[in-house]
Amino acid sequence: MDEDEFDAFYAAAFPRLTGQLFAFTGDLGEAQDVVQEAFVRAWDRRHRLMADEAPEAWVRTVAMRLAVSRWRRAKRWLELVRHSPPPETTPGPGPDRTALVAALRQLPESQRMAVVLHHLCDLSVEQVASETGAPVGTVKARLSRGRAALARHLAVDEAEEPAWEGASMSFVKQVGGFSAGRRFRRGAWRTGR
Repeated sequence: MDEDEFDAFYAAAFPRLTGQLFAFTGDLGEAQDVVQEAFVRAWDRRHRLMADEAPEAWVRTVAMRLAVSRWRRAKRWLELVRHSPPPETTPGPGPDRTALVAALRQLPESQRMAVVLHHLCDLSVEQVASETGAPVGTVKARLSRGRAALARHLAVDEAEEPAWEGASMSFVKQVGGFSAGRRFRRGAWRTGR
């Protein structure tokens, strides 16, 4: 079958096959999809399809098998969904994490990036410099200024009860991987390194 014969075959058979597959699947969009896919496969085999060997039957068979395969996949997926337990609810962020995130948001972007990369991602100063493209001295200055700004944002007067219940910032280890030796105490960051 050459290209012109295939085009004529497609024009004559597509509507008829789509109607037949619509009756089979009950979904016009699905019927059009599987018939179209069957014709794509027939196009690849057009030199072997002979007009006198009922190419429409071959396309119909392929389309029916595609429809059945899609139905089986959908059925398996539904069974999986039905048998899977519902996802567990995850508690929202605690007041410690909320306070830290709010304080980080108040930092300038360059300081926030340096603090997050160094303290939360546990990168060295040199690695932070490499990743941000800033000199090591600039990264150190950003870290220093960022820590000082965080201390101001997170500090609470000693007479006043903290909004996040007086945690000593060891919670930050849970929040994002601060090194164990780093703690927030009385408005300053101290490193254990």
